[in-house]
Amino acid sequence: MSGTAAAAVLPACAAGTGGTERLRVAFATAGGQESLDPHAAPLFVDQARAKALFDTVAAYDDDMSVVPRLAESWEPDASGRRWRIRLREARFHDGSRVSAEDVLYSYRRIADPATGASAQAHFADVDFAASRVRSATELELVLTAPNFEFPSAWGAPGTEIVPSGTTDFRDPVGSGPFRLRSFEPGSPAVFARFDGHWAGKARPREVEFVPINDESARVSALLSGQVHYAHDIGANAARRLEGDPRARVLSAPHSTMQAVALKVDRPPFDDPRVLRAVLLGVDRQALVEVALSGKGQVGNDLFGKGLRHYAGDVPQRMRDVEAARELLTRAGAENVEFELLTSDTDPYFERAATVLSQQLADIGVTATPRTRPSETYFSEIEDRGVAAHTRTAALPVAGFLGQRLTSGAESGNYTHFRSERFDTLYSRAVATSDESERARLLADAQRIAHAESGLLVWGFSDWNVAITPEVGGLRAATPNSLEWARFDGAVLG
Repeated sequence: MSGTAAAAVLPACAAGTGGTERLRVAFATAGGQESLDPHAAPLFVDQARAKALFDTVAAYDDDMSVVPRLAESWEPDASGRRWRIRLREARFHDGSRVSAEDVLYSYRRIADPATGASAQAHFADVDFAASRVRSATELELVLTAPNFEFPSAWGAPGTEIVPSGTTDFRDPVGSGPFRLRSFEPGSPAVFARFDGHWAGKARPREVEFVPINDESARVSALLSGQVHYAHDIGANAARRLEGDPRARVLSAPHSTMQAVALKVDRPPFDDPRVLRAVLLGVDRQALVEVALSGKGQVGNDLFGKGLRHYAGDVPQRMRDVEAARELLTRAGAENVEFELLTSDTDPYFERAATVLSQQLADIGVTATPRTRPSETYFSEIEDRGVAAHTRTAALPVAGFLGQRLTSGAESGNYTHFRSERFDTLYSRAVATSDESERARLLADAQRIAHAESGLLVWGFSDWNVAITPEVGGLRAATPNSLEWARFDGAVLG
């Protein structure tokens, strides 16, 4: 996205310590294409606004385990195909009660391909003809296949509950801690406190989302007092702010996977020897030190380090230049060349691409970085090229495996990995009611992915936001978790 110093037009007094009750938060946005439809929420700012206006049945704790929100409780039957959800007492902004019909309508809408919902795949196995409303506060969802990890779908980004029948989101009604006051695509959006929220009324009277696409402009707006909160701050900027009394950095450790997707269905990576050679040719520690300025952790070609169900016992893949060269010789591929797609959509991609290119030259591989437009980058790399930088914020590990690496994954499988053995293990895992046995099966599936998926996870970057010193009530939190970009508890000193 192109940067715009939108904060420059804000009055300097807007975010000072003079008793204002409007919290101003700066995010990168999509300009004129923005919408308040929570089910079409591809960007972080969309998800943050949706979190203010709406609520979900469940949410993710810091370790990506599932915690209740609109749900009071849930339980599966013995088969794992039939789930009963009981709702708490909660109200929409117009005073009407959040009902089981609203939840069922919302999930049907998300599952409908015509909606283009970001969470559509999470509900692909729901049999909506068999699912039903049992009462105003209870519904039953029926699946076509057993899935004891199904509750993780209810907390995924883009699963907010809307009133039954809603199709127009120009003036949306939600059940979140804030209600809409004003919104124009590409312009600041203002939300006012909803005093009838089930968890209690928010502390700020208002929240204003300020569009600032450029990272340095977000930091400048924070330091000049024009905003209270600056989202998505890179490692270098975070390091500079650590000694500045005008700012405080909230850093959630190893929150975002940094990876290169190597397409295993086309040359040169359809040869497992070439794939393994490139994986062995990478110095992951050096990448963390240079690309992340040391503010992150080394990856091991698996998603979800530190999260529930992460296969932490898989041996760390280390750099071995001689072994990599030998594999390339055996494959007859001593002069491999490919383009390494990258973008400025993430502050670490381009620097990592330079380091990776230098490292792979040591094993005789020529990886030429090619920068692609940020606006279309993630849709472009679905099918273009053979190698591309990618990132994923924290998600439940089982959900990531199912949505990104199984043969049925329709989007986000940037490596085009297909494996019957992996699919079988994954299906067995989610159909297993015993938690420890499910974890064992998921770990076995991850071992296959580690060896064959083509996902080169070189590191996990910290997730940084910056706030002004007078802001309280916020803490470091990983994207997609309950506490990330949640402003109802913020306090302006």
